Amino acid sequence: MHSDAGLPPLLRDLAPILDDWGYIALFVIIFVESFGLPTPGQTLMVAAAIYSHWGQLDVWLVAAVAFAAAVLGDNLGYWIGARGGRRAVHRWGRYVFLTPPRFAKIEGFFARRGSYVVVVARFFDGLRQFNGVLAGITAMPWRRFLLHNTIGAALWVGVWVSAAYFFGSQLLRILDLPWWMIGLVVAGAGAAVWLGARLLRRPART
Repeated sequence: MHSDAGLPPLLRDLAPILDDWGYIALFVIIFVESFGLPTPGQTLMVAAAIYSHWGQLDVWLVAAVAFAAAVLGDNLGYWIGARGGRRAVHRWGRYVFLTPPRFAKIEGFFARRGSYVVVVARFFDGLRQFNGVLAGITAMPWRRFLLHNTIGAALWVGVWVSAAYFFGSQLLRILDLPWWMIGLVVAGAGAAVWLGARLLRRPART
């Protein structure tokens, strides 16, 4: 493998996992993250894509493994939610910071915007880990969940793997910035998208 000296600290900690286990580690960590366990699936995927930028992994295999793990893990989460996830969340959710009040708010929002949430869930911590469970708990039809979850997983993998593969060195410099600064940039971009969507929905004046 490429020396991990070129990775920022956040990704450097995961380098030994990729060095020792490669695609297996990528699959397992994204899979278990996708049904609720707090593992660094997205971060490991970025690290794996940067490795592929360096020629140490195959970018198509990285994308395929991450996509399969995401879809299968979310579907296991759906099954867990449908088969008793509510009891499990209320009993164990506090250990992953999913308290009953927080869960109630997420569940209410999910019930109103479920299909849209499933598509974008993977881009947000918390929703990424629990969108399958919540879909099962709220009795979203499985076929609808599968369709929107597949679209969301494809977008998530496509965005992060492409960004890390094609802009590896630039992405490393971005990841070295303070997280609060990255958060401000992301929040600003999200606000711009939200404002643009509102303007597009506004009826034209005559």
